[in-house]
Amino acid sequence: MRIPPLKAIVAFESVARTKSVNRAADELGLTPSAVSHQIANLESMVGRPLFTRLGRGLVLTPTGQQYLADVTGSLADLSRATERASSQSGVEILRIHSSPSFGLMWLLPRLALFQEANGDIQLNLACSYEDVSFTSGFYDVDVRHGYAHWTDGEIKTLRNEFIAPLASEEYLRRHPVRTPEDLLERRLIFSETPLVQWKQWFGKFGVAVSRKAYDFAFDRSYMSLEAAALGHGIALESTMLASVHLKRGSLVPVFDRTYAVEVGAHHLVYPSQNAELPRVAKFLAWVEQEISRDT
Repeated sequence: MRIPPLKAIVAFESVARTKSVNRAADELGLTPSAVSHQIANLESMVGRPLFTRLGRGLVLTPTGQQYLADVTGSLADLSRATERASSQSGVEILRIHSSPSFGLMWLLPRLALFQEANGDIQLNLACSYEDVSFTSGFYDVDVRHGYAHWTDGEIKTLRNEFIAPLASEEYLRRHPVRTPEDLLERRLIFSETPLVQWKQWFGKFGVAVSRKAYDFAFDRSYMSLEAAALGHGIALESTMLASVHLKRGSLVPVFDRTYAVEVGAHHLVYPSQNAELPRVAKFLAWVEQEISRDT
């Protein structure tokens, strides 16, 4: 059987990922009819339908799902081969996507350390609030936040992450806290993202809370941590994300480890075939080493 044209495979991957011929056409700079023509040609070569229409969108048939899994690796290999051929220095490119708070507060401050330990790898970092798709082969690893429910890759949950009350030393000097009950009389910063919220934290440590008005509320962890570091109040946040603040002393734990709640909130997600790539293996090992150093 002859090999399908690359443009047909690229069109197939784009439609499979976006679930829409129109969105794929916009992405590829083609007309919808041109994309449909490429899909029809590919289905003709395969001899089976690759998509079925569901409502206004397209979903893969079982044949299409298997074909997507098979060609994804080939597209990734082509992308890497092109990178190697175009690189004059022989430096490999490691593409990491991350949730913004982890990328900004944990990974960004450590990029120089990674470079020092891995001079043959150029780390490119992108951050957004969406989980990326691995079907294009562009990203090597995605750092995700939340409960580990994903099915599109291997999942390595980062260890030693705790949710704990954090504040600046200056704030605690002006507003001492000795017991969890004391927090009810202090300025509390509400953060929407941690897996443990103030209500759950108070309940775990036996503090009765009827109503508590929060002085500040943020939908991003990095904003809550920065507000606490500026002395605006006490944040219930991840000690992992706050690790640089804790090392600098701009934030301190309000209590000892007894009042910290362990969570598995951040995860390294990657296609199983990527684990065999040296640059990915080095990154995974380096992250684990850095987290061990923080504890």
